[in-house]
Amino acid sequence: MSWSARQPSKLRLWRPTLGIAGLVFVYSSAAAQSRTLPDTVDRFIRSELARQRIPGMAVAVLRGDRIVLARGYGLANVEHHVPATDSTVFSVGSLTKPFTAEAIVLLSQEGKLKLDDPISKYLPEGAKVWSGVTVRHVLTHTSGIPEDTTLDDSRDYTQAEPVRSAARPLQFTPGAMESYSSTGYAMLGIVIHRVTGQPWGDFVRDRIFRPLGMRTARVNSDPDSVPRRATGYYLVSDTLQQADRVSRSINSMADCCLGFSALDLAHWAIGLNHAKVIGQRGLDLLWTPVRLNKGGNYPYGLGWNLLEQRGYRRIGHSGSWLGFHATFQRYPDFNLSVIVLLNLGQANSEGIAVGIAGLVEPALAAPHLLAKPLAGAPPTEINQLLKAISENTEAALVTPEFRGTFPADRRAIIASFLRDIQTWTPLGCDAVGKRGISRLRSRIEHICYAKGTAQQGSLLFTVLYDRDWRAAALDNVFGI
Repeated sequence: MSWSARQPSKLRLWRPTLGIAGLVFVYSSAAAQSRTLPDTVDRFIRSELARQRIPGMAVAVLRGDRIVLARGYGLANVEHHVPATDSTVFSVGSLTKPFTAEAIVLLSQEGKLKLDDPISKYLPEGAKVWSGVTVRHVLTHTSGIPEDTTLDDSRDYTQAEPVRSAARPLQFTPGAMESYSSTGYAMLGIVIHRVTGQPWGDFVRDRIFRPLGMRTARVNSDPDSVPRRATGYYLVSDTLQQADRVSRSINSMADCCLGFSALDLAHWAIGLNHAKVIGQRGLDLLWTPVRLNKGGNYPYGLGWNLLEQRGYRRIGHSGSWLGFHATFQRYPDFNLSVIVLLNLGQANSEGIAVGIAGLVEPALAAPHLLAKPLAGAPPTEINQLLKAISENTEAALVTPEFRGTFPADRRAIIASFLRDIQTWTPLGCDAVGKRGISRLRSRIEHICYAKGTAQQGSLLFTVLYDRDWRAAALDNVFGI
């Protein structure tokens, strides 16, 4: 899960957080697919469906441009017993953000805006409090714009009202640190509308979805009008319940509110393979880690997480929204893409995708799914490191850049995890000194893992260390 994600206030629950011209689009039958993937992949998916009590799921796995798995599991709608398929449309939450970022880069390439323009040039309602904030800061979550939790999810708003509501004092100097802001991305959708004269959803439809053959991709604003749309659910008091509705304007913001099928996102994966829409320079821009004012590079680009799995590159994003969870993960070292869409808010698609990737490529095997822990351990157990971070007493255990760029709201999130976690399982470490990984100016020598288990589920924690075993980064935490 991302460190933060905008959710409707009524639904705040604990979360174990493309036909393209000229390309060959290979889609084989289920029987043929099973011969190109380990049988363990299908068994793993079905076991996660049962273990996490997920009503329905759609999964796609690609090797380069070739789709080797595209399949639905379970039910898209429980009440009417509608099966999930690779064409079922799921809401994807913050997986919307890479599309919003791509749209902004498109506009910058066309000279209609500049990434280093003040955001107030397009959103003058925030001019008094957003001094020094650029479009690039908002794209990289380094703006300091806090999350706005005051909007009424049941109300429709004019375009200007969310901007005025979000125009609050910054949490920190722009560029000083990274603190995830879905509110900032909602503002970028308004920027797109004001620059182009088109609602942002129409712009991404015309400039991204249609050129890539993403035929069922759309904004969620009127879900009842979407054919083959899945229903989102939550487990409430151990009972499956449909997610509450939100207003049309809330459900069409640029931070959260797109819907896709697995085949839509497979088309997108193929388009990314060939740098369609924005070209290779545009992709390089999206996938370049942001540089903080004083702390070196942070592993987020423009709308993308730029992480590792077992020391190998993992480029992706995840999201949750209204009873759905979704993830898109690329592994460029293996020419592999994994897409998981599901319709249970408490489940976690990212953990499932990570597991699938490790079954397809043993070098990526997820540490929590190994038969025994990896060798090695950090000098200070990960749960003790997290406790120190939550209490702001970690100075001796981390690099100065880590301490200087770790925001207070993230410490609070860690503290909330620690209150719930009952048992810890060390999972060992990978030696990665030869892989050229860096975080916040530090060369990474070790990556270590631990599983924390609470009554609601388990979380995987990943910590990156320098040669002196000082923690240089705590990467995204997700449910397993």
